[in-house]
Amino acid sequence: MLRHVFTYEQPFSLEAGGSLDGLSICYHTSCEQKGDRPVVWICHALTANSNPEEWWDTLVGKGLLFDTDKYYIVCANIIGSCYGTTGPTTYPKAPLGNFPLITIRDLTHAHELLCEHLGIEQIDFLVGGSNGGFQSVEWAAGNPGRIKNLCLIATSAIVSPWCTATLEAQRMAIKADPTFDQSKDARGGLDGLAAARSMALTTYRNYEGYCRTQSESNPDFMTAHRAVSYQQYQGQKLCARFDAYSYYNLTLGVDTHNIGRGRGGVEKALAGITAKTLCIGIDSDILFPVKESVRMADGIPGAALEVISSDFGHDGFLLEHEQISNCIKKHFDIF
Repeated sequence: MLRHVFTYEQPFSLEAGGSLDGLSICYHTSCEQKGDRPVVWICHALTANSNPEEWWDTLVGKGLLFDTDKYYIVCANIIGSCYGTTGPTTYPKAPLGNFPLITIRDLTHAHELLCEHLGIEQIDFLVGGSNGGFQSVEWAAGNPGRIKNLCLIATSAIVSPWCTATLEAQRMAIKADPTFDQSKDARGGLDGLAAARSMALTTYRNYEGYCRTQSESNPDFMTAHRAVSYQQYQGQKLCARFDAYSYYNLTLGVDTHNIGRGRGGVEKALAGITAKTLCIGIDSDILFPVKESVRMADGIPGAALEVISSDFGHDGFLLEHEQISNCIKKHFDIF
């Protein structure tokens, strides 16, 4: 995948009010020019970057489902992130904790700008899991003519109170870190971020997943430690590649997800989606239970539903590549 940066030099209006004085969007493509290749657009999840060959390497690459030799693959880093697109640590007029609220709808408007820049009139296949699914379903509802085929994995049409509650707990942990200052150190809040990531992981996985991978090897153990060290490791791992200000801002953006806002409600918005759609739920996902995929599949005209099995909960959208690949091949002849 090739890295690019698109610079938008006009004010970028924000749904919640105000604007950004211009915008930089970091994005990756599978080749320099689209040519006659079908367009596959991948929307990434909360803390991922714009190179899906790094975080979805079992599905994106030469000879894989999303073949980089066959398709014009595009993935854009979202506003507020710290991987090259405008965010809290790179926007001098409103840095760190003062960065404005960026909604999911703002993210899709940025995708639209990039589409126009790349000369893409129609996306042949749009796919996203988790927060990437938020972007995908919002985009399909907001501009139905842009999307031909749509795949929504482990996601929902509107943020649930459960999802918001888990994120607020994480934000409380970040704000409790005294180094999380709103205007000074861009590397502040890292202890809070580590705690937030540890919290998040318990919603990304589940009971079965932890029992399978983090059980103690010594049957006579006095104090369980394997899961403890795993949680600490995952917290520090995120801190090494992300910052607390981007994480805080992006989670606030998740709370804005509601495709029915201003469109007469969720069901009416779903009914307006014209793309051929597949919704994939994961049977062990406690963050986005299968009922969320059922609601979307029931509401989108002609949509199909597949439920895959996994011991790894929500993270199954990253790990169960064979099942996901088989589901997509079953429903879309583009592959």
